[in-house]
Amino acid sequence: MNAPVPILLAGVHGHGRHHLKALHPLSRSGLVRLVGVCDPAPPARDDDLEGHGDLPRFADLGEAIDATGASATILATPIPTHLPLARTALDHGSHVLLEKPTTATLAEYDQLVAAVDASGLACQIGFQSLGSHALDTVRHLIGDGAVGELRGIGGAGTWIRTSAYYDRAPWAGRRRLDGRDVVDGALTNPFAHAVATALAVAGAATNIPAGIELELYRAHPIESDDTACLRVRTPDGTPITVAVTLCAQESLPPRLTVHGTTGRIDLDYTLDRVTLHRPGRDPVTTAHPRTGLLENLLAHVDGDAPLLVPPRATHAFMHVLEAVRTAPDPVAVPDTHQRVTRHSEGTRRVITGIDALVRRSADQLALFSELDPAWPPADRASDPTPEARP
Repeated sequence: MNAPVPILLAGVHGHGRHHLKALHPLSRSGLVRLVGVCDPAPPARDDDLEGHGDLPRFADLGEAIDATGASATILATPIPTHLPLARTALDHGSHVLLEKPTTATLAEYDQLVAAVDASGLACQIGFQSLGSHALDTVRHLIGDGAVGELRGIGGAGTWIRTSAYYDRAPWAGRRRLDGRDVVDGALTNPFAHAVATALAVAGAATNIPAGIELELYRAHPIESDDTACLRVRTPDGTPITVAVTLCAQESLPPRLTVHGTTGRIDLDYTLDRVTLHRPGRDPVTTAHPRTGLLENLLAHVDGDAPLLVPPRATHAFMHVLEAVRTAPDPVAVPDTHQRVTRHSEGTRRVITGIDALVRRSADQLALFSELDPAWPPADRASDPTPEARP
């Protein structure tokens, strides 16, 4: 591709702002040219769009692609819109970078895969962590036996989100909205990268899990989970646990820990950092580059690279999302097990002992209920044979 590739951004009032900023260096390098933005509520003319200036602004996606000739469309839009807007972009001849999670249901995922296949166009799913070269390093360490036999992978995520996080959009923190599935929970949206990255490290991203166990909780007055734990068993029986909360005492970079019989590997996936721990040796930490998903999408279209995150690379993740979608509603953590404080940026809720509990889950590959939490456990939602679900 010699001339800059014309890019359209759909969704500019939320995460789309991140994409606006990320497009600047790609524009300066001559790789892309932002030719317009699309949103049901187009930004006002005095909005400089993070320095991109007075671009064409549209409310209809098909019209926007036709008017701008966009070769690729970035969809940073609410979860329930992912399938219909991706279809629209494909129908109008535009390649797609689609924000995670892939779709709101497993059935919609199947429809997306079919639409992409029929179009002959490329669709990349926005799991940025899967562009990290750190994953290859971890896989090589496992394959080379650096930590012995693989016992399992544990994920831990402790972040702080106030009520403002859930007030930012009508769909935030919802399981359903206006009769449509949303599934905006901690495991399926903010910490979706932890789930998808763990499955990728285990080499199980495209497979149907052998079993899924869930425990979902909420401290905030929302529909979805803000605190949860998950155990997936891969087809070869490897357990993967992911424990997360948005009601932490301290916000730390999320971490995946690969447990072996003779050591462990820590992957700080937001930092592209790998640390190898082996008995009797000093830990060895390495930092790794990351391939941007838009750059990879364009290189793939140009025939120079395989696509890093096609929809099929999120197949196992979508089975997890479907298990969350069909699970019982999250259990409310009692007020007696929370500390609630009010700030100018919103109400903050901290669940008693949750930071330590999340870490113990990752260390022991255990669910919260197996670790005797300080607050009442939820009933476990179990889905031992996801492939049998109608």
